Amino acid sequence: MFRRHPFLSVLTLIYLAAVAWITLGPQPQVASKNSIVMQVLRVLWEHPATEWITYNGVEFTANIAMFVPIGLFFLLLFGRSRWWLAMGIPFLMTLGIETAQIWVPGRVSDIRDVISNTLGAMVGVLVGLALTAPRARRERASARATASLTHR
Repeated sequence: MFRRHPFLSVLTLIYLAAVAWITLGPQPQVASKNSIVMQVLRVLWEHPATEWITYNGVEFTANIAMFVPIGLFFLLLFGRSRWWLAMGIPFLMTLGIETAQIWVPGRVSDIRDVISNTLGAMVGVLVGLALTAPRARRERASARATASLTHR
């Protein structure tokens, strides 16, 4: 895996390190009164068309977005036939993160994070499957053509 895709392997490890820092590092004060997130939400709440957007919704969506690349990277590293690993490993990672957060001061372990992170990884896997489908079809057609030539 690492020898076949060295650049993707390094990129994946860097991204995983960033996710570890974000999820296990010091808790940012995004929910504080003067944070950028809360300032943007206050602006959105002033307009009837966007007043339905909540902090919890933004956090849930951000967790999904954070795990989309993980699902995509794992699918590309493990291959299409091991798509289930690209979904299962991020789920197990999230369980580990949420368990570790129990002992990290200022962090809160939440089942919604497990759900949103796993959804994000699933989206990433589906995107990866869609992106690699044309090549997989070409390879299957080429293999069938080669097999029919050798059986004559």
